[in-house]
Amino acid sequence: MLEAMTPAATPEPSPTFGPGADPSPVPIAEYAVLGDGRTAALVSRRGSVDWLCLPGFDSAACFAALLGDADHGRWVLTVPAAHTVQRRYLDDSFVLETTCIAPTGTAVVTEAMPLGDGRADLIRRLTCTDGTVEVWHEWIVRFGYGAIEPWVMRIDDPSGGQAVRAIAGPDSLVLRGDRLPRAHDHRHTDRFTLRAGETVELALTWVPSWAEVPALLTIADRLDQTRIRWRRWAAACAYEGPYRDAVIRSLLVLRLLTDEETGGIVAAPTTSLPEDFGGGRNWDYRFCWLRDAAMTLEALVEHGYHHEATRWRDWLLRAVAGDPADLQIMYRVDGGRDLPERELTHLPGYGGARPVRIGNAAVGQVQNDVLGEVMCALDQARRAGIPDTPAAWSMQRHLVDHLLRSWQSPDRGIWEVRGEPRHFVHSKVMAWAAVDRAVRAVEEHGLPGPVERWRAARDAIHADVLRHGWNHERGTFVQSYGAQHTDAALLQLVQVGFLPADDERVLATVAAVRQELEVAPGLLWRYHVEHTDDGVPGDEQAFMACSFWLADALARTDQLDEATAVLDRLVAARNDVGLLAEQLDPVSGRMAGNFPQALSHLALARAVHSHAEACARAAARPGSV
Repeated sequence: MLEAMTPAATPEPSPTFGPGADPSPVPIAEYAVLGDGRTAALVSRRGSVDWLCLPGFDSAACFAALLGDADHGRWVLTVPAAHTVQRRYLDDSFVLETTCIAPTGTAVVTEAMPLGDGRADLIRRLTCTDGTVEVWHEWIVRFGYGAIEPWVMRIDDPSGGQAVRAIAGPDSLVLRGDRLPRAHDHRHTDRFTLRAGETVELALTWVPSWAEVPALLTIADRLDQTRIRWRRWAAACAYEGPYRDAVIRSLLVLRLLTDEETGGIVAAPTTSLPEDFGGGRNWDYRFCWLRDAAMTLEALVEHGYHHEATRWRDWLLRAVAGDPADLQIMYRVDGGRDLPERELTHLPGYGGARPVRIGNAAVGQVQNDVLGEVMCALDQARRAGIPDTPAAWSMQRHLVDHLLRSWQSPDRGIWEVRGEPRHFVHSKVMAWAAVDRAVRAVEEHGLPGPVERWRAARDAIHADVLRHGWNHERGTFVQSYGAQHTDAALLQLVQVGFLPADDERVLATVAAVRQELEVAPGLLWRYHVEHTDDGVPGDEQAFMACSFWLADALARTDQLDEATAVLDRLVAARNDVGLLAEQLDPVSGRMAGNFPQALSHLALARAVHSHAEACARAAARPGSV
């Protein structure tokens, strides 16, 4: 890092934790997430912000140590001598409080990305509450996903005092606070002592490189206001039953991953956290999958959040506008369609897992299940009292009519296989669900449409799945036509009502999925990689969303004790601040895949909703206590 017009600083030793000091990466579960409705930061238990893309979710990272080491950018504020570190989110918010207990004293770090003021800031306050503590502060900015070392200079802050500004190309970061680090060896560092009652406040602001630095806002007020805004949103949750804390945190994650301005919902704020440790199953999830976003909408509506349903529907209208044949499975947060996949060869990857990818080539795939999830979500919104606009219904009609011309073709399926397309049973079932919801819109809500033609198509798809997707020899639905093996996505048959929940074929399929894919109590693989040509070498871990689908299916089929046991196991797998990654190593309990993962959290919220409904049914049965 090059700093202009400042003298050389006294060298400071690096702390003995985190990337750069230890060849092993920080475990994914050791991270918490902060967010402002436009982007998100990952901060480790030891106070290192190792991932942050500014100003948006899919912008280039300025701190990328998560996928490399300290030289790829990080921002550390911590007590290196702490022997105990405890952390929590304040109330139902994303204001993070971390307590560092050292032999000589205790310090508390409070940090957040403020909401509601249109800025891209990360603020941190460290207070010594007892004794004395030695604090380590390290600021290493690397734009372009850790590739670009900026020019750094001391400037006069418009609010008074000085600031440090890092600039490269269109980006700049401004660091302000009570005590600023000094340049040394291409980074900025500081080591100092605080005594009981003393506080250091720091604020990081992203500013376009051509723009003036905005005034510094009061950090204490912004922390309080951010906590209040998150808490107010969480208070609207209608759910009051078991697992409520887990549901609230999951809904908060879904809200954090929803872009404040556009309404688009990203799958995760990270890229290339590996599904296979040290392997190549590394993907960029910082985009809006129609499938994941639709399921998120269903989870939010089930728990009383109707405003978000309207905003997402409006985002959908903008994103998919045009010829239905041009429908993509994913889009940028702003509805953009261009997501070219490329590899960042300068990054070694999390724990050496390469390649590191940005963009996602799956954008060009045909996945015939996607419209089913979209139509199910919009149907649920209608039933919740959110009326369609003429434009929204017209869009749905055109998309359904296009699906009727394509549903018989093979596709890549929900798992986005990069092998040969197949006739995936889940895709056919979701095509049936899309047409079924169109029929319901006419029959139950009085919307115009060719209902007789749609009914005939719905019946034809249903019969096709029963004829080709049911394996009589095994007595179960299977992954694809002609296959002998199952797929955890089959658990969604009961969610969408393809057959009644008490149908023997449904019960047999749930049992077969468990027998074949349950790798540990309550934990499922999504499929056996040796049976599925997904086009990528390596293995993966238990898939959290599929595991919650199991709990959901058990609840819907009134296997309540089993559903409760699975939910207990899965809820306990969250990290200490209630977050879930995409996958979980069933042996070590180590989290894998991108983090925090919307699909995991929405599946949790929906499974708990189904569990609550199953409990209500059980309580209503004659003779129940």
